[in-house]
Amino acid sequence: MITCFYCQHQNPPDALVCSVCSRDIAIPASLITERDQLARKRDALREELRSVRAQIDALRPAKPRRDV
Repeated sequence: MITCFYCQHQNPPDALVCSVCSRDIAIPASLITERDQLARKRDALREELRSVRAQIDALRPAKPRRDV
């Protein structure tokens, strides 16, 4: 079932428009493709950020420990 974004009506999985409010509920394939590409880019950037943070941490001098 596909939930209408506007009225929250449950529509059949193959519906293109909501049977109650007549609004478009189908997501164009081009947007799905773009979303997937952006998600892959986001994941790659997150991994790169983790790597760079690890490199920065490795370059930082260790803080001296203070005995209490």
